[in-house]
Amino acid sequence: MKQLLLPAFLLVSFACKAQKIDSIYVNLYTDSLKKGTYNYINIDGLLANGRYLPLDTSQVSFKASAGSFNGNSLWVAPGFTGDKISISVVLKQNPAMHKEFDMYIKRKPDGPLKTVDELMNEMKQKKSKGKNQK
Repeated sequence: MKQLLLPAFLLVSFACKAQKIDSIYVNLYTDSLKKGTYNYINIDGLLANGRYLPLDTSQVSFKASAGSFNGNSLWVAPGFTGDKISISVVLKQNPAMHKEFDMYIKRKPDGPLKTVDELMNEMKQKKSKGKNQK
């Protein structure tokens, strides 16, 4: 049994590494970058079998017109004064496959978060308005 496990493991690991990335996509979680924090830049690779694979710095390289990358996360300094940052992503195994895009900087400050009670009251009000309109 042990003699079969090693070849099977090697075959599976080879098949996983052999999957070729057909294209890359930028899949952002937000529409703007926040200053004074790390902003995660999510890059997905479309495999030949139709599946998507999240890519990291072992597979892609990042460049930005401002800030600095730590892995997939872009640090934007609190004092940054520009309106946007241009980002470039290149697939290491095929440098012809790349994406370039601009991300704007968030301008409005974060407001206070609502409490659980405030959210529950809003839900109750919406529910009662829906019943009254019927």
